[in-house]
Amino acid sequence: MPNPTITTTYAGQWAGKYVSAALLSAPTIEGGGVTVMPNVKFKAVIQRLETTDFLKDATCDFTPVGTVDLTERVLEVKDLQVNMTLCKSEFHRTWQSIEMGYSSFDTLPKSFADYLIAYAAEKVAAANEISIWQGSSATSGQFDGLYSTALVDPLLPPAQLVPSVAITAANVIAQMQLVYDAIPSNLYGKPDLKIYVSQNVAKAYVAALGGFGLLTGSEANAGTNNLGTQWYANGSLTFNGLPVFMANGLPADSMMATTVSNLYFGCSLLSDTQEVRVIDTSATLGDDNVRIVMRMAAGAQYGVIEDIVVYG
Repeated sequence: MPNPTITTTYAGQWAGKYVSAALLSAPTIEGGGVTVMPNVKFKAVIQRLETTDFLKDATCDFTPVGTVDLTERVLEVKDLQVNMTLCKSEFHRTWQSIEMGYSSFDTLPKSFADYLIAYAAEKVAAANEISIWQGSSATSGQFDGLYSTALVDPLLPPAQLVPSVAITAANVIAQMQLVYDAIPSNLYGKPDLKIYVSQNVAKAYVAALGGFGLLTGSEANAGTNNLGTQWYANGSLTFNGLPVFMANGLPADSMMATTVSNLYFGCSLLSDTQEVRVIDTSATLGDDNVRIVMRMAAGAQYGVIEDIVVYG
């Protein structure tokens, strides 16, 4: 009797495509909320250059003045993996069932493998979105998040840590104004400056602009252009001229203000060592299962803590 063989192993030229989908379809990355640094095998150095008092009155001599301070922050990626088992029979009633054949000993067509990979990639993207903002490397499957790290950074200027409250449509504009007012002068005016808000803050802000922050007295109104709840069509939001970026991974009632160029997401996304495998184990184990195996590395870091305002 010949040795059993694995029915389907998908680890070919499109492997990187699916790893890419898993990582880059996280809303924060897909929406351009952070700077992506691919091909980070283990660590990447984010260098920071600062100078002081370098412009002086002219003289006939070369007289060095001021100081030059070169410091760095390290973005370290964490190795992650997906080991998932799915039963093929759960998909017999889906559109892929015809391609699987009519026999109970069905095979695994490539389109079905693609479907399973896309399913897993969606779950990985959702998990990475959480990690980017509030993850902890001490938790399996997560890396240290931007918000969770900045919130406890001892170098965060006290004036740029804004105490949080439960956000509602009635107070959201006042609370966003606190974040806006805490933005330092050297940061204000930069073209990629954004106010990052959690989903519930964005929803409250939309409701407030619809005229439902205050419903009594002379301040009751029908909102933007008198359209009430009809004013918002899932477009872009701004606050006092600054783009508002809804980051789904931020915890409820939280906000950050900083530049896109100050936030980094690193990954080994383009590394040749990445692979995605869909393995039908029916021939080797006698079951009716499919295993999905992914391996990747990811991490997040900011460059300058003094250029961040944290609401939390």
